[in-house]
Amino acid sequence: MSAHLVSEFVEVEGLRLHYLAAGSGRPVVLLHGWPTSSFLWRNIAPRIAEGNRVIALDLPGFGRSDKPLDASYSFRFHTRILDGFFEAMGIDRLGLAVHDLGGPVGLYWASKNPERVEKLALLNTLVYPELSWAAAVFVTACKIPGIRSLLASRAGLKFSMRTGIEDPANLTEEMLEGVLEPFATAEARTALLKAGCGLHPDGLRDIARALPSFKVPVLIIYGENDRILPDVATTMERVKRDLPQAQVTSLPGCGHFLQEERPGEIGDALAEFFASGASTS
Repeated sequence: MSAHLVSEFVEVEGLRLHYLAAGSGRPVVLLHGWPTSSFLWRNIAPRIAEGNRVIALDLPGFGRSDKPLDASYSFRFHTRILDGFFEAMGIDRLGLAVHDLGGPVGLYWASKNPERVEKLALLNTLVYPELSWAAAVFVTACKIPGIRSLLASRAGLKFSMRTGIEDPANLTEEMLEGVLEPFATAEARTALLKAGCGLHPDGLRDIARALPSFKVPVLIIYGENDRILPDVATTMERVKRDLPQAQVTSLPGCGHFLQEERPGEIGDALAEFFASGASTS
């Protein structure tokens, strides 16, 4: 029987952060990307919670967390937020699973706190400073007046989800509304755009330098038909060279938002990975 997710809030640096939690045992933290939230993990987290304490956080600017317009949404900002969040939650060592923009955010924090990461799972995500043309266009679009407002509009966000899902059967109204609901106001959409372009390439260079030193178990799962990060296969091949211990699973016929397309398969894989004992490193 799957664990029931509980919706909770905690305050960090004056910001109200929302998260979904379930289970007990070793903590596993799930980080989403753009333009999603902990909602993306709703069908994955209960499976992981059968053997762990699972926590899916809404990063600032996303989901039901506060969306400050005066925040930088930089690597340092996110690292301070994660430090404060983990302290508030009583989390010292953890397993970490990241997707999309949550990849750089989580990996940068991990590069500064390698001794605290027991296991690492990478789903379709950015890792290195050499951005694909699609990622570069997205970052630019977040900054251009007119285009940026279209990008964060209901139509624009629906387009992002359609682009990121290979099988249209997975584009349900329930899923689309779950993604769109947190961005009903102009202020929320402005914060979303700031969050989309706040990470400086220097942080990605720091990640690239630090990555080969990670000695913990690593699991890579990615959808092959990713139109949002079309270089995902090349990225993950490079990660495998940097982290030879990584287990790699690629999913044909699956797009960027693989949690929506293969929740059972991904939930089982992550649950097995995180429940199989702590790293001895």
